[in-house]
Amino acid sequence: MSHPPVPTEPIFNPEDPEVPVPVRGTGDHGTWFTRHVRGIIIGLYVTAFVVLMLDLFYAKHSYFSEEDWFGFYGFYGFVGCVTLVLLAKLLRKAVMRSEDYWDA
Repeated sequence: MSHPPVPTEPIFNPEDPEVPVPVRGTGDHGTWFTRHVRGIIIGLYVTAFVVLMLDLFYAKHSYFSEEDWFGFYGFYGFVGCVTLVLLAKLLRKAVMRSEDYWDA
């Protein structure tokens, strides 16, 4: 994934040419998080895989036969989170006020 180069010379705003747009200097490499995003994502994938594999090594005391399926709880949690997000989008439309609601 290639990113465009970060400009080091001032760039001027086309709407107001007198005001330069701030640019990042050559020595600034961002925060710790922005420098390590790829490693964090890989770490999350590895952790998720390890937790999924641990599902093979413990005794389950289930009430329903579906709970004994491999990876059931991970799948169930994923479906639950997606459902919550979709319901929240619907709820937002139901309770959203107009932009000028408080402007009397």
